Amino acid sequence: MKNKEKIDLQISKLEEKYKNSGQDLSSYLDGLLYQRYLTYWDYIHLDTLLSLQIPRTHFPDEEIFIMYHQITELYFKLILHEQKQLIDDKTQAVDFFIEKATRINSYYRALISSFSIMINGMQREQFLQYRMALLPASGFQSAQYRMIEIHSTPLEYLVHHTEREVFSSENSIEDLYENIYWKKGATDKETGEKTLTLKQFEYRYTPRLIRIAKQVQNKTIYSKYLNLSKDEQANPELIKALKELDINANVNWPLMHMGSAYRYLAKDKKPVDATGGTNWKEYLPPSFQKIIFFPELYTKDELNDWGKQWVDHIFNPEKSL
Repeated sequence: MKNKEKIDLQISKLEEKYKNSGQDLSSYLDGLLYQRYLTYWDYIHLDTLLSLQIPRTHFPDEEIFIMYHQITELYFKLILHEQKQLIDDKTQAVDFFIEKATRINSYYRALISSFSIMINGMQREQFLQYRMALLPASGFQSAQYRMIEIHSTPLEYLVHHTEREVFSSENSIEDLYENIYWKKGATDKETGEKTLTLKQFEYRYTPRLIRIAKQVQNKTIYSKYLNLSKDEQANPELIKALKELDINANVNWPLMHMGSAYRYLAKDKKPVDATGGTNWKEYLPPSFQKIIFFPELYTKDELNDWGKQWVDHIFNPEKSL
């Protein structure tokens, strides 16, 4: 096709496109003439992005702390972006399933490998001082991470493991949500009183999280997997991708947080409270929570020993050698 013929065809297609919008092509071409050239900084709103780091103290390392958490939330948004496409997909195509799970794992790997910035990239003395200006804010309040969990697996698998056996899909979303595992990490064991961190989070996000849980009921990533044929479920590449996703989200990612917590909050075997008052020594260890998105993919022994070797490495390093 000659260049002129190609241009004529493109113009014809554009005329058809813009006719459907109630305007003619000429009007849009006028707008194109007046429009400014697009720049990199305008496209990604660079100036706005770089203005979002607002420290509350004069300690230089606080800005690192802010930026890393903002980067983390952007990766969480990428994970949710892939999850939503997978959940909304009507084709049930295994290749599409594998592609999305693989992308999610790439985001998790980037997060996990970058966490050394949090573990080794700040002065402990600075952190222990500026953190007091952040009370009661906490990474515990990341709503996007809760959304990732809710999109991944039915809510009954997110109930605290000590109560999981008495709950099932027959329970209401509200009942399941009330007993979700992470709430115990911000609740006083003796009094049952919720921390201010948890109260703030519940007030702002509970309606939204319950709404999302209802929207994805029977459509979570695990539900989509269970709806595949037996042959499709047995696809080794899909199983490998989902198992990696489980380990990344529920073992490796919490483990990185444990490493950071021990670096900054553990001193002389007396742990410092987290900023939100969360009991991080019981909230973070994978083997304590036993959150598993895709339980059917594992043997009984694997389920029982979930995360144990990683926790042994943190709590009893000499035992894991």
